[in-house]
Amino acid sequence: MNTLALLGMPNTGKSTLFNRLTGSHAQIGNWPGLTVELMQAEVTLAGRPWQLVDLPGIYDLRGHSGDEAVVRRFLETTPVDLMLVVLNASQLDRQLRLALQVQKLGLPALVVLNMADEARRFGVQVDPRALEAALGLPVVLTSAKYGGGLGTVREALAVALKHGAETEGPGPIPSPRPVQQLESRLQAIDPQLDGALAALLQAGVTLPQQWRDRWTRRLDAVLLHPVLGLPLFFGAMALMFQLIYAIGVPLQEGLGTLLDLLGQHALKPLLAPLPPFVSGFLLEGLYQGIGTVSAFLPVIFLFFLAMGVVEDSGYLSRAAYLMDAFMERLGLDGRSFVLALMGFGCNVPAILGTRVMRDQGLRLLSMLIIPFSLCSARLNVFLFMAAAFFAPRQGALVIFGLYLMSFVAAVLTALVFRGRFASQEPLVLELPPYRLPTLTQMFTRAWAEVRHFWFWARRFIIFGVVAVWLLNNLPLGVEPASAQSLSGQLGTALAPLLDPIGINPKLTVALVFGFIAKEIVLGGLAVIYGQADPIALSRAIAAEVSWPQALSFMLFTLLYTPCLSTVAVIRSESKRLGFTALSVGWSLGLAWISCFVLYQGLAWLGWR
Repeated sequence: MNTLALLGMPNTGKSTLFNRLTGSHAQIGNWPGLTVELMQAEVTLAGRPWQLVDLPGIYDLRGHSGDEAVVRRFLETTPVDLMLVVLNASQLDRQLRLALQVQKLGLPALVVLNMADEARRFGVQVDPRALEAALGLPVVLTSAKYGGGLGTVREALAVALKHGAETEGPGPIPSPRPVQQLESRLQAIDPQLDGALAALLQAGVTLPQQWRDRWTRRLDAVLLHPVLGLPLFFGAMALMFQLIYAIGVPLQEGLGTLLDLLGQHALKPLLAPLPPFVSGFLLEGLYQGIGTVSAFLPVIFLFFLAMGVVEDSGYLSRAAYLMDAFMERLGLDGRSFVLALMGFGCNVPAILGTRVMRDQGLRLLSMLIIPFSLCSARLNVFLFMAAAFFAPRQGALVIFGLYLMSFVAAVLTALVFRGRFASQEPLVLELPPYRLPTLTQMFTRAWAEVRHFWFWARRFIIFGVVAVWLLNNLPLGVEPASAQSLSGQLGTALAPLLDPIGINPKLTVALVFGFIAKEIVLGGLAVIYGQADPIALSRAIAAEVSWPQALSFMLFTLLYTPCLSTVAVIRSESKRLGFTALSVGWSLGLAWISCFVLYQGLAWLGWR
């Protein structure tokens, strides 16, 4: 299949355009360097299918970051029929340089000036026809966020791909081929770029005497205040968690009740003719485990909906700016803080995001702290346990406290290891203007994240709940989940290690399988206690576990060994087996010590 490639600087709406053109769902975020993998999807143009690749956002083809190296390797190894160079129309004085590099290399290209609405708001005037004539490449204006100009983009693509002929100025598109001797060619054309850039700006761009973005200046005066900025940010996060909890928990309970009724009144009679072992496996193992996890999908949707607003509005970049001075004392920078926040969704893409850092020490130290981010799989467990053991207002505070504990664990880790993984790389951060995400953009983002979570997790969930059910029901003839079962024997064997932190044998089995994936923990508990309905399951656990034990269990789940997929990506990105072992061992040791202090401290105060 022939290949098209999207190339552009970070924060130009490149991934949004990708989604608009393909109907796919690449990661969208108002944060430089968010796209770190080669997203690809099929699009039909000129009556033929084409593979459209969303390249990582880069500032310069001669740059030295991991993302820029990925783009260069792609150009050197992949024949590209057409490059879509996506530029922010309000920042052409800085971004046209990238289009010039593509033009000087002789690559077939279409220049897309995105965020045309933003350019008008700021008083930037662009003449696409004049730029097209001066650049020698087709140029179109669009606003991918609102869908404006997408028809023009598709028409320009179709004309260029179908005919390979001129479109008001540019020459014919050459046959696709990888770029040979890219580095030396870039070095040769570099001295020509400054003069060519000045000529382009004079020909087709009029910049305002003063930027008209008053709202950004006014908001930044408050939200970036040196004293009030951080308290306002954490206050906003606390309010966000309260809203998610207030809206999401009733939805979760309703869905859980519906799934339980379906299992009892539809699935159970259907499976009744089967042998007890088989029907028990299908109903109590597979259905109850998967159903319990599924009941929490509405909460995950709300979480990603809220986080999407924070990211796409530009506020997350401000958080990085506010935290940079503090993070520098830990041997990190603002990017590490933002990647840790990205880890709230999933630790895996956040660790992949460290590719934007050139310094190896900074990358490794960031990889050590990211697994402490409270990912969506852990959020499932905490929402359930908080609802089972605490009143709604207390439960929301407990969850917010766990988020704070994730930051404390990350800070402690950085303090301990900053000398071993030192860095001197300065932070260069662009603060984009504030933007109001559209409803379509927010819901598309949240749905894509939920779909990704379920697609990624379902294999682990099925494996985990099946394994837990078998441990509970083998060997044959023993009482399920008793001390004589395999799960009981496993819990008893680990009791000397986990009894001092208040984790009983049943909770132990769920934690063991949680190493494979944290998504299994909740499904495993449903299988262990034989309850699919979240309310019935919470009552069953509350009958055996005290609230200090539940708190210790949640803290251990937060801090202990990251899931297997996270460990795998740490190994692949660090390329160091010893570093991977250090990450696993440190998180496990920190989890045990923290829970020991918490549980024994509560016992000393008379709570057990």
